Amino acid sequence: MDKDKSLIYDADTMRFTEVPRSEADPDRIIETEPDVAGCDSPKKTMEDMHRVDVSGFRSQKKMPVAVVLDNIRSLNNIGSIFRTCDGFDCSMIYLCGITATPPSPQIHKTALGAEESVEWTYCPTTAEAVSRLKELGYRIMCLEQCFGSVPLQDFVPCEGERYALVVGNEVDGVDPAIVNACDTYIEIPMSGTKHSLNVAVATAVTLWEFYKHSDVLGKV
Repeated sequence: MDKDKSLIYDADTMRFTEVPRSEADPDRIIETEPDVAGCDSPKKTMEDMHRVDVSGFRSQKKMPVAVVLDNIRSLNNIGSIFRTCDGFDCSMIYLCGITATPPSPQIHKTALGAEESVEWTYCPTTAEAVSRLKELGYRIMCLEQCFGSVPLQDFVPCEGERYALVVGNEVDGVDPAIVNACDTYIEIPMSGTKHSLNVAVATAVTLWEFYKHSDVLGKV
């Protein structure tokens, strides 16, 4: 995107449109290209990081991890999870139940285009997604606080195994019936006063553990 342009969502045409930055309504801006001219910084550019485009991402080797969103209500959380799945090269996202699907300006605002790179599908129920993944040979893992859960720092993915990570609703967590259908439970240890992390944050923390053991391209 041109550094003098901003991206807005046009509700009339239901499309994302680039407009001159000076003419854009700040409340409608989705993203803006930063002006870095003359900036002397050790920060890497996109060229330095050798990022692939959407077609390159879709064709490259994927981490054998699918993410299942069980009735996620926040579109910002959905977008954030898309962006994380893009960054960690996940194979698929299953959007289930009330979980919203692209295209959506709210999802795009946090996904920043990752909803176009990461493959996704919608299932009316999480049970349908879990059943489909089991048939495909995935090990179903639930990110939830359960008796018998594996502390995240102790979890090491098995080579050659495919995993599906189920993450739950912001208020109720993963549905109990889905918890019972899972093969393993992963729990993130915490030391503060709150009993859980934001679902997008928890998903990112957990996917990092998969990613650091993977052999996908692009790791520093």
